[in-house]
Amino acid sequence: MTQAPHTPIIDHLPKVRGKLREGASLAKVTWFQVGGPADVMFRPADTQDLADFLRDKPGEIPVSIIGVGSNLLVRDGGLRGVVVRLGRPFTDVTVSGEEIHAGAGALDGNVAQVAQEAGLAGLEFLSGIPGTIGGALRMNAGAYGREMRDILISAEAIDSKGNIHTLAVNEMGLNYRHCDIPDDWIFTKAVMRGTPDDRGEIARRMAEIQEARNASQPVRARTGGSTFANPAPKRAWEVIDAAGCRGLTIGGAQMSPQHCNFMINLGDASASDLEELGEEVRRRVMEHSGIDLRWEIRRIGERLGHSIIGKDA
Repeated sequence: MTQAPHTPIIDHLPKVRGKLREGASLAKVTWFQVGGPADVMFRPADTQDLADFLRDKPGEIPVSIIGVGSNLLVRDGGLRGVVVRLGRPFTDVTVSGEEIHAGAGALDGNVAQVAQEAGLAGLEFLSGIPGTIGGALRMNAGAYGREMRDILISAEAIDSKGNIHTLAVNEMGLNYRHCDIPDDWIFTKAVMRGTPDDRGEIARRMAEIQEARNASQPVRARTGGSTFANPAPKRAWEVIDAAGCRGLTIGGAQMSPQHCNFMINLGDASASDLEELGEEVRRRVMEHSGIDLRWEIRRIGERLGHSIIGKDA
């Protein structure tokens, strides 16, 4: 009996106005520069194109969303289904009075810069976060004493059925590095509020943030930002350092000697190296201090060849 040939996923997807690409490299679009390919990558033409796609695609085909890949670890086996990447149509940033409107694909730093040029303060912390507004919404990103819920007015998101929702900040369940909105909803834009201030003073504060970031973080390395969330009242780097994990290396992956809550790809790391290193740090911290570190880096995709003991993404 002859087995029916496998039909590529792309053949089951609805027509779109954006771009669909089979076997897209994800290592090329993540800061760690590791990981397997996506079955299909979809770059929607606009919000309605994305909504129509989610409404019409077969329900059994999974969908994942990635931004600029700054806080993301894609496993070596790659991602099944469709990976959505929001490109240029989702990067606009505009100002209306004291409000800043930004697409989910806009870089956090660009949003901070537009606010500064408009003389609106309060968004300076975004200049120290390497990611997009969509990712910042999903994890209530924060730095230097502020976080998204402090500036957010509302967000727009599309659910898995293609319905478009406008969400007030108090409907989103934002707390430390967490958002209650279902994981399969895709953020498409945000409205934030600034406070009028002197442009030069805002620029000075942003420069201070950049200087502090450059001095304390391995910004030129292949990294994914903070690996673990801070276990209040302590800081993650403190308990990692106390457990002897500063500079710890597995394969081509290392906990940065400069900032030991940052994992870095020394050049030839696999995704497995990085994830195993993270789990080994979690094990040593638990053994040393009884603290159960929670991954802040989002880990997605399939492993190759072996399993890793530890909490999944």
